[in-house]
Amino acid sequence: MFPDSAPRPPGPLADPPAGPSALGLVTIGQAPRTDLRPDAEPLLPGVRLVEHGALDDDRFDGASAEATRRLLAPEPGEAPLVSRLRDGGSVVLGHAALVPRMEEAVARAERDGAAATLVLCTGHFPALRSTRPLLFAEPLVQRAVAAIVGTDPVGILCPHPDQAEDVVRRFSEVLPGRIQAAGANPYAPRERALHEVAEAAATLADRGSAWLLLDCIGYTEEMRRAAARAADRPVLLARALAVRMAGEVVAAFGRPESLPEAGLRAGPVGKPEERTEERTEPS
Repeated sequence: MFPDSAPRPPGPLADPPAGPSALGLVTIGQAPRTDLRPDAEPLLPGVRLVEHGALDDDRFDGASAEATRRLLAPEPGEAPLVSRLRDGGSVVLGHAALVPRMEEAVARAERDGAAATLVLCTGHFPALRSTRPLLFAEPLVQRAVAAIVGTDPVGILCPHPDQAEDVVRRFSEVLPGRIQAAGANPYAPRERALHEVAEAAATLADRGSAWLLLDCIGYTEEMRRAAARAADRPVLLARALAVRMAGEVVAAFGRPESLPEAGLRAGPVGKPEERTEERTEPS
């Protein structure tokens, strides 16, 4: 739930506020994530979603747009992160300017009543300050995929071709089978995104992948269906895996009596391990 090095207050976690259970959704881009809610809400009946973004206060239009993108850009040689903006566009990000913005977004989610908060990025993050359970999509997805696929070969879709090498390296730490990766941008215009996802999925299947994983929060259920049709393989969706398990934590630390029984079926939540090396990946 917390990285071992995560700053936390002494003693027990802060109590969640009274009222319906809420899950904080913190994106590395801008909230609200209108592309995410239609997929997330059916998985979390009875749970209020509280959305905040690391870049909510940043401007990506007008005279300041170019300067903002330069400020947030990855360092040379750093694996980029990709996320969605409020206007439906996307932005390529690095770590340095993002982490303090993420902590501020987590704090806003907790002030808005989140019993637990899910970081909506399948890349690795260092410890972030929080007073309630803070979940990272990366370890949730990795451990769920490892439990599901066993030793089967896995093909992984990521938003940017420059992320493929890093994706293979990260998943090789938890999956014993052969891993391949290919780029497909979920933030492209809809038809183009569906085409890229289908094409990449078919390519990975042709190369021997028995399972496919759409490893970015930006990939949707519609994209999962496109990948499955093109590849004729079972397709796992990162956003669905992470959100389902986050719902279980809300049930445990929130107020289960306010949830219908269907909202309690999510599965165990792992604790991200502390890592000494810095790695980033898509969201």
